Amino acid sequence: MDETPSEAAPQKGTVTQRAIERIKAMIAEGRLEPGQRLPTERDLAAQLGISRSSMREAIRALTVLGVLEARHGSGIYVTQLEAGDLLETFGVVADLSRGPRLVELLEVRRILESTATALAAARITEDQLAEVEKHLTAMNGTDDPEEIIAHDLAFHREIAAAAGNETMAAILEGLSSRTFRARVWRGYQEEGAFARTRREHAAIHRALLAHDPEAARAAAAAHVGEVEQWLRTQLRE
Repeated sequence: MDETPSEAAPQKGTVTQRAIERIKAMIAEGRLEPGQRLPTERDLAAQLGISRSSMREAIRALTVLGVLEARHGSGIYVTQLEAGDLLETFGVVADLSRGPRLVELLEVRRILESTATALAAARITEDQLAEVEKHLTAMNGTDDPEEIIAHDLAFHREIAAAAGNETMAAILEGLSSRTFRARVWRGYQEEGAFARTRREHAAIHRALLAHDPEAARAAAAAHVGEVEQWLRTQLRE
């Protein structure tokens, strides 16, 4: 007798991977809510028909991914599933990428950051504008690369937060590698390009002050585009 496709095909993934998918499905279906305590490792393993060792590995993996958290003396809980927690490991991609892959990440960042900046121009509050201006002033007031990098990160982080989309802000945070920013600022310093990037930041700030989404979008795209072009030149050389 011929085997049916389901009989012929082996089940994909390791037992641990299947355990991860089962726990994720329980969360997605609402059987486990954000902040809820999981059953004990033994009970959950029995419930899902999985060995305790595989369940332990699955819990460890989901903890690293920000889906679960261990509370000392209390047990394992589902996190609040905030975008920032779930996308935290995304930053590893930006930190470790090199060459053409880094150019690809900058292309993604240019698209998202220009959109976030346009949204921020429409939604930003006076208090948020004050924070953006504070970091812009601090950047313009120093030539110390470490201080510039810190305020550059904070400048863009405040704008992303003002866009009002936590998922987009979390992705942009992941794409904003401090290591890469340090490399860019060192390159700018050697080329005497600080003045240009300060003008780009000022253009973004003016568009936010004017609550002009399209001007903000264009200014942010031009700013990240300059970094992208700088990297392409570095790779050619």
